[in-house]
Amino acid sequence: MWIEGEVIERIDWNDKLFSLKIKADIEPFIAGQFIKLSQVIDDKRIGRAYSIVNAPGSDFIEVLAVSVADGQLSPNLQQLNVGEVIDVSTKATGFMTLDEIPASSSEGKQLWLMATGTAVGPFISMLDTLEPWSRFERVILVYGVREAKDLAYLEKLEQMKLQYPEQFKLVLSVTRENFSGSMSCRIPAGLQSGEIERYVGISISPEKSQVMLCGNPEMVRDANNILLERGLTKNLRRAPGQITQEKYW
Repeated sequence: MWIEGEVIERIDWNDKLFSLKIKADIEPFIAGQFIKLSQVIDDKRIGRAYSIVNAPGSDFIEVLAVSVADGQLSPNLQQLNVGEVIDVSTKATGFMTLDEIPASSSEGKQLWLMATGTAVGPFISMLDTLEPWSRFERVILVYGVREAKDLAYLEKLEQMKLQYPEQFKLVLSVTRENFSGSMSCRIPAGLQSGEIERYVGISISPEKSQVMLCGNPEMVRDANNILLERGLTKNLRRAPGQITQEKYW
């Protein structure tokens, strides 16, 4: 089911990367879930899923998107201005949520969030709630992009570092240029070499860590395999583990 949403704000991070705030009366959602946006183009409805960036409880939804040259919908979304409308699905869905992480004394005291590109969106939604800060002793976000201009919401993340100085660690990795304060390795390579853990000063282990992977399929696959080799297991409802993942296309 679709309802009409109104664009109330847009942010252009670079010439392709943008965010839209959309006022829409959707059902309550859980941080980490995604919504669908759509348009009818040439008598055919074209819909795509976009993770919600803002925390639950707002009277709007915010999405982070990249315009793909041959995309059927994203170039149109990039052209939307304040006051224009877009169709929004009434209900968010998805299992990339903290609800899916087993809640027990052995769930792990460290929450590792690893994202590439626009897949940082669901993690920002989670970090904007109280749950990760009340459940975990340490929260680490590893955010990988190609170029520094691709780092969306960096100011917001820096503010979180100030808000939770002892609890939150932000690890940026920019792979195609030098950027002050960042690493330069792909996430799987950084896991394989131990560079990410040395940078943070914490080791990932089945006993202490929960890891959420979100991003391009290659990163998710390779990082997952490395973590499996380290003794972590996939988190399933029937068999709780330490790895939760979502591919982003």
